[in-house]
Amino acid sequence: MLFQIYGSTSGTQLLGWLMVFVGLILLNEIARRTKIGGIAILVVIPIILTIYFIAIQCGAFGGHSNQTYEYMNGWFHYFKLYAATIGCIGFMMIKYEWGIGKSHWFKAWPFVIVAANILIAVVSDLESAYHAFQVTGDLSGAWWASNEGVFLYGGWWNILNALAGILNIFCMTSWWNVYSSKDRKDMLWPDMTVWFILAYDVWNFQYTYANLPTHSWYCGVALLLAPTFANALWNKGGWIQNRANTLAIWCMFAQVVPLFQLSENFSVLPSLYKGATGSALDLYDKAIAVYQSGTNTANEVVAGMGITANPIPQGVVSILALAINVIVLAVIIKRAKAAHINPYKADVFVGTKDFVEAEARRA
Repeated sequence: MLFQIYGSTSGTQLLGWLMVFVGLILLNEIARRTKIGGIAILVVIPIILTIYFIAIQCGAFGGHSNQTYEYMNGWFHYFKLYAATIGCIGFMMIKYEWGIGKSHWFKAWPFVIVAANILIAVVSDLESAYHAFQVTGDLSGAWWASNEGVFLYGGWWNILNALAGILNIFCMTSWWNVYSSKDRKDMLWPDMTVWFILAYDVWNFQYTYANLPTHSWYCGVALLLAPTFANALWNKGGWIQNRANTLAIWCMFAQVVPLFQLSENFSVLPSLYKGATGSALDLYDKAIAVYQSGTNTANEVVAGMGITANPIPQGVVSILALAINVIVLAVIIKRAKAAHINPYKADVFVGTKDFVEAEARRA
């Protein structure tokens, strides 16, 4: 089992997941189908939220007692929100051919923004491995408390997943062959087929599972499956747009209502926290106290809560993530050599089902 879903809250845990999954799909459809929907969700709402966040910092809306300030005031959460939103706006510029969105050089924007986000995640994995090494002198595993109020169990699995993330960047092919769809609803990247999507999803799930464990039931499962589901059934070639839109929407929601995924009814802990009896919120209070103390007493505090680490799922998924990315990159190299092409300038998956269906939608 990857997650602890049982007991009196299992019904609300599953309901919470379903609400997030369906909500992300529906809001993505609103954002992608019309200019008004896209501008409202991806431009107007972020502007309003920016004013709201600044007001909180100035003491309005409860100031330091506001749940956004109390639970989501770290730089990483804001970075992810605005990085995803900027990515979405760039995608809209390509889709609607606004300004530099018409330029050929700007078509590499999707690659740039995705690669940058992957590198940030890679750094997070390496940071966790480093903290574990400081405790044990090796990478066998150790607890530490992050500035986001999460007990993380770093180890060799972080190194493997960091390597998988680096390989994943090179699994993105045909960087400049990005187009608008005929109906102007989508930005299409035809060469981003199921090969890359699978490699990315497994790698990113492991990233969230290891580095955002108390959030991963939502941001590591529902958030990853929503764009993949849409791409598989009705929006072929539009996965990266789906991914960016749903990520931005989720970050906005999580930033404003962080207690949703921390509260007793909806929080879901991974099996890493073996023996845990409380909610993610209980863990947060302990972890943030350890972080603010400036002394790493995470191992003692976690043990005092009756929790023992179960890193086996982290290890298994990290090995799987690395293996899949190695295989996908090998397939790309093999196809590129056979076609005598540069895989980052030309289409690699020409003739495959995903590519053909996506290319047929191209304007």
